[in-house]
Amino acid sequence: MSTEQSTWDKISKMTAVALRRNSSQITNEELDVRVEDYLNDKLQTYADLEYLDSLLQTVKEQQVLLRNQVLLQIIYLGFLSGLTEAQLRDAEITLHDANQDSKAHSDNLQKKVDHFVRQQATIDRRLLIVTQSETSDDAIQKFDASMEKLRRLDIAKGYVSLLAKVEQLSEEARRNFQVSPQAALQPYLQLQALAVALKRAQPAAEDAAPHLVDHVDKTMQLVWKQMKDAFALEFEETLAKIKWPSKDVQLDGEMLEQWTSGVERLLELQEPELKDREKDNDTSDAKQDALVLLPLEVMMKPLEMRFKYHFDGDRATNRLDKPEFFLSHVIGLINTYDEFFAIYLQPVLGRHFRGSNLALNTCYINSNSAFITALLPMLRNKIFSVLPQIAKQPQLLSHLLHELMSFDASIRDDWGYDGGFGIDGWKGLTWEVLVKRDWFSKWLKVEKDFALSRYENIIGSVESREIDYDSVDPGMTKPTKAAIRVNDLLETITGNKTMPLTSFSQKLKFLIDIQIAIFDKFHDRLASSLEAYLTLNSSVARAVQGVSKEEQAQLEGLGGLDRLCRVYGSAEYLEKKMRDWSDDVFFLELWDELQFRARSGSGKKFAGDLSVQDVAERTSSVVGSHEDESGALFDETASAYRRLRIRSESLIQDLLVHNVDRSLRPYQRINPWSSLTSDVTSPSSLNITAELDGCMQLLSSYLAFLSKVLAEAPLRRISRHLIQAIQTFLWDRILMLHKFSASGIAQFTRDLYAFWEVFDRYVATGQGEIGMRRLREAVELMSMPVKAQEGTTDGGAEDSDEKIGIWEVEKRVFRDNESAREVLEKLGLEVLTEAEARSVLERRIELST
Repeated sequence: MSTEQSTWDKISKMTAVALRRNSSQITNEELDVRVEDYLNDKLQTYADLEYLDSLLQTVKEQQVLLRNQVLLQIIYLGFLSGLTEAQLRDAEITLHDANQDSKAHSDNLQKKVDHFVRQQATIDRRLLIVTQSETSDDAIQKFDASMEKLRRLDIAKGYVSLLAKVEQLSEEARRNFQVSPQAALQPYLQLQALAVALKRAQPAAEDAAPHLVDHVDKTMQLVWKQMKDAFALEFEETLAKIKWPSKDVQLDGEMLEQWTSGVERLLELQEPELKDREKDNDTSDAKQDALVLLPLEVMMKPLEMRFKYHFDGDRATNRLDKPEFFLSHVIGLINTYDEFFAIYLQPVLGRHFRGSNLALNTCYINSNSAFITALLPMLRNKIFSVLPQIAKQPQLLSHLLHELMSFDASIRDDWGYDGGFGIDGWKGLTWEVLVKRDWFSKWLKVEKDFALSRYENIIGSVESREIDYDSVDPGMTKPTKAAIRVNDLLETITGNKTMPLTSFSQKLKFLIDIQIAIFDKFHDRLASSLEAYLTLNSSVARAVQGVSKEEQAQLEGLGGLDRLCRVYGSAEYLEKKMRDWSDDVFFLELWDELQFRARSGSGKKFAGDLSVQDVAERTSSVVGSHEDESGALFDETASAYRRLRIRSESLIQDLLVHNVDRSLRPYQRINPWSSLTSDVTSPSSLNITAELDGCMQLLSSYLAFLSKVLAEAPLRRISRHLIQAIQTFLWDRILMLHKFSASGIAQFTRDLYAFWEVFDRYVATGQGEIGMRRLREAVELMSMPVKAQEGTTDGGAEDSDEKIGIWEVEKRVFRDNESAREVLEKLGLEVLTEAEARSVLERRIELST
């Protein structure tokens, strides 16, 4: 028994090996393809899935047959390999039993097939009889058509059921309304919910049944209108009893109950519509305006009639040039009835909307906001009717928009109205006109033309070219009257036009097209003035244009200085104003918004037809930059004015140096410095050299003018440059070219004092001496006494231990650099170098001999 069991174990193992070898010859990919082909062949229609069980049974039977075949092969292999006779006989018995089972299964399967064929024939015969067809294909087509008819019938049944339901609800609402308007609300609300559900389900159904949706909606609207009209009529009767809209309306007792009941019924009727509007706003990016509450819509009718009486007829109050009349009338209505609504309507709104999402909308929960919302429709109608009439009258259009901006600001700031948009705020009627009605481009052109005409009037005025000494604080650089008026014009535009705008693109467009454009035009005018000055001062221009001596003298004297200072003062004034504007909250917020949009959408149009590059060229080069660079809206324009200021300051310095240099030429030609006299007096007791009188007068006139026109900082910069130029002239052309005796150096020192006195008088004390420190030390060195016992002069030096004379100083200075530095430090001379000290000492006539 154990031997047979071992034999069968071997056979089983060989069977498994054979099966694995057979399967290994077929790759997984080929197996998947074969299985797919087999399933596609057997399962071609949905009806074939009903015979899935029989298909699985057939596969199992085929698997048994395959195992039998393998078994036969193994028996044959066993015979070849020398299996025992008993083992082979047992294998034959097993094979015989398997064949018997296979035959029985085949017979059973054949019976099932025959039964299936008979059933199929019966079904086909019945289908032919039912459909009265000759072939099964025709029968199937007719059967499908019948099923489609049944489906349509089912849909039609649903339509009829829905229509019946709609008709039932509408009739119930009308019937209940005759008994009690309050009782009609419940069926109406069901009808409205049905209409809303149909509308929302239609997109998912590929916009099916449009006629049904339209019918239900119209039915609902009809019922709603009937109920609204009835509720409104009843509410109007109550309003008539309380004498609305008289100013002293008071409610108490029964009248208060009737009024409150009328308000609540209208609110309950409108509540589904309000919720739908809020739901749409929550799911949509484009927010819709808040609805007017029905009670307030009824209460607005007499107010609207009064409004039309005053502003739609032939009365004197209806004037195109006075939009402030009807705007102020609306403000008056708010002031008049605000208290009434706060006392009587606010509690009703609070009770009705408490606990609902509608309580988050101020236009529904706040009585004042609800009242303003109700007033806006009649105001819109008036504004939109006026616009076409003033389209070709720029001044009236500008005035209307200006008044609208003031009205919007009053409603937002004084009454806290947000239009139901929360933190986003109410955009205002101005936004509706400029954006929704597309009047911005027309209005921008009107404002631009108006601003440019004002600018031309300012520039064309003769007095605008004058320097304004009174409009700025003392100690500040004085601009021209034109610069001040241009700045005032732009500040007015900013406050009255740009700031009230709620659209970012409109603000930016207004800023670039008008304000920066005017800044650029004025800059070009100042720059052209400088170019004209340079042209007239050139020798070629004087030869070609024939400039007269008087004109030349005017350009080179105070006239030329005045012309340059006008440019400088105007450029500095407007540059500072632009820097101040850049720090203003309005322009800072505009800059932050500009940077955010530029960085998030580089290259796109985000301000009308302007791209990021266009805006950067007009405002700041760092627009759109992702680096942490500071910038401002007026960077480019302010930089242009700064370059103009620097250039005009340089020209002022050149003018002063040139003219002072020329006035010093007579002084250069004299040589009294080496004359020897026995009586050497103090420099302060001497008179200045006569040849310096013209220079002193010219310098005094220049500095006197500059001290009145320039602030302290530019005055010191310019005077320092001039002082350095004078020092260079005196050093190179006087001191280094002549020999000086003691009396000569005393006279030269007195002349030097004269220069210092002028600068101290008009610039600041000590400025002249500080600016000529090198020349001062040279004069001190040359003024030393010949011998120590002679004492020291004004420029002498004194040590705590000993006094030295010029002979001793000369020995030490010429000995070596270290000795020279020591003696110079001992004398307190910090600016002079060793080489300069030697050159100065060589100028002393006593030492040179």
